[in-house]
Amino acid sequence: MARILIIRFSALGDVAMTVPVIHSLAVQYPQHEITVLSRSVWQPLFQELPENVSFVGADLTGKHKGFWGLNSLYSELKAMRFDYVADFHHVLRSRYLCLRFRLANVPVASICKGRAGKQKLVRRHHKVMENQKSSFRRYADVLEKLGLPVLLNFSSIYGEGKGNFAEIELVTGPKGSQKWIGIAPFAKHTGKIYPLELQEQVVAHFAADPTVKVFLFGGGKKEQEVFDAWIARYPSIVSMIGKLNMRTELNLMSHLDVMLSMDSANMHLASLVNIPVVSIWGATHPYAGFMGWKQLPINTVQLDLPCRPCSVYGQKPCWRGDYACLKNITPEQVIEKIEAIVGGL
Repeated sequence: MARILIIRFSALGDVAMTVPVIHSLAVQYPQHEITVLSRSVWQPLFQELPENVSFVGADLTGKHKGFWGLNSLYSELKAMRFDYVADFHHVLRSRYLCLRFRLANVPVASICKGRAGKQKLVRRHHKVMENQKSSFRRYADVLEKLGLPVLLNFSSIYGEGKGNFAEIELVTGPKGSQKWIGIAPFAKHTGKIYPLELQEQVVAHFAADPTVKVFLFGGGKKEQEVFDAWIARYPSIVSMIGKLNMRTELNLMSHLDVMLSMDSANMHLASLVNIPVVSIWGATHPYAGFMGWKQLPINTVQLDLPCRPCSVYGQKPCWRGDYACLKNITPEQVIEKIEAIVGGL
């Protein structure tokens, strides 16, 4: 029996992408104990994993903040007597912890992020449009360096089933024969967000269909205001802001028929519960390796422009100034992809 520490602090989508890899590791090495170190808020992602997976929450804004806080965190981890450390993040905090483990003669391996290939993908001139290794594969490569090769085999955090519907029915109502469509209209950066006035046309189309129920996913004051305005115009749609926690939101996602998402965390959350995702890509591109687990390229909505992709993470402002990669996608293109999945409503 060996004790394995896996480190990935953020962001939500990247932490979610560790789940298929950690699940595969846990199933294929049931004799080993696996501990995930991440921000406490992400713990629900790991609650449905096999029994040999545990979670340690890092309080990076509190007792584990700064240099002395990291030393305190290392002391807590050291007491757990790990045999291997897998750094899935490779940022300053995780590198410092790994240095301490190395000095204590604990085998450590870190992720190779493949920055060179990604930069060739997003540079303005002479782009090299090659599909980069996925984050799932990069995480698995870290484990292989430690002598723990993993065959990636994962369907859902709920196995072959879905979440316990009784936990959410009071919020969602019964499903019956309706098709349930989740829509997550936002992302962290403008270069990833399909213009809201165009998204509203997608919402309006499905809100008018009595055989469909639309759930809006998001959070934050600005998003709440947008959702309130949409609900005022289309009373049949439902906002999930403030109604569920992460654990029950994953449960609800498992009962959807399809999720519409940007290149954002919600794409990855829906992927963890084996739900097809129609994903919209603007400044970023699936070739950078951040496509949701087992999501099909045919379900992506994106335009072939010579300037795309211009960013790995979507944070760079559009150098053309018009975000044509997003604004030129028609609502009809998005609707068609969704209807192809839910059966041509």
